[in-house]
Amino acid sequence: MQKEFSLDATQMEAPEPLMLTLEMLEDLGQGDYLRFRHRREPLPLYDNLHQAGFSFITCIGDEVEFEVFIWHEGDDKAQSIVEDKINANKFAILTSSLN
Repeated sequence: MQKEFSLDATQMEAPEPLMLTLEMLEDLGQGDYLRFRHRREPLPLYDNLHQAGFSFITCIGDEVEFEVFIWHEGDDKAQSIVEDKINANKFAILTSSLN
């Protein structure tokens, strides 16, 4: 069964959001994704995700400044779920590893 993991880092200071995100990604299974929310675009995270084999889409959030959806690279089920969630919420995509 697919699961959304969630991390609200809007009140955290560096490097806590990066460290917690990387820890949480260890628990992602097939079809799972992490929804990471932050008040700043997490630029240092992107290279870490790429090196660790994760895909991501960063959106401009409604309630928070940035929402980043992260899943295992090549996990088509998780990617489809994330894309459906982004479309349903009409989030504007800022950046993506899928480009």
